[in-house]
Amino acid sequence: MAIDTQTVSELRAKTGAGVVDCKKALEECGGDIGKAAEHLRKKGIAKAGTRGERTTKEGMVHAYIHPNNMMGVLVEVQCETDFVARTDAFQQFVHDVAMQIAATNPLYLSPDAIPPEVVEKEKELAMAEFEGSSKPREVIEKIAEGKLAKFYSEVCLLNQAFIKDEDKTIEELLKEKIATTGENMRITRFVRFALSE
Repeated sequence: MAIDTQTVSELRAKTGAGVVDCKKALEECGGDIGKAAEHLRKKGIAKAGTRGERTTKEGMVHAYIHPNNMMGVLVEVQCETDFVARTDAFQQFVHDVAMQIAATNPLYLSPDAIPPEVVEKEKELAMAEFEGSSKPREVIEKIAEGKLAKFYSEVCLLNQAFIKDEDKTIEELLKEKIATTGENMRITRFVRFALSE
């Protein structure tokens, strides 16, 4: 089946995937744009992990101001090309991340960004709950690890449940977007301002 350039362009605009990938997906899906987009998404999620090392030097800084004008967020999200940075899908993703930050007020981007002394203090607090308990040390350490994971899910943006779909984390959402566009993306920094906070 011959695929015309208009259809390829339409799929590329929808997914942000490369021209060759779009053409192959359309050929495999009989020219159906919806099926081709889903095919690219499934194929891309498996590859998303391998894209993490690729350089990101394009992207956008997005400002979100809450309707009551008492809170605002600035977030920077990077991608590989300005083509992807200009797509509606990328811009919607960045807006969703800004809304997530406004709603949940994360303190850190990821567990790696937390100062070691803060992690150590949280672990000490978790283990102190079981001081004098008859539980074996290994069990107490496992419980402390679980409490640390919960702590990360509260204070780290990438570990938080996405406010629009709590079945996935922001990190999983990011990987989906990487898979869809075929490009590496990174949430690099953010700041949240709230009146009188």
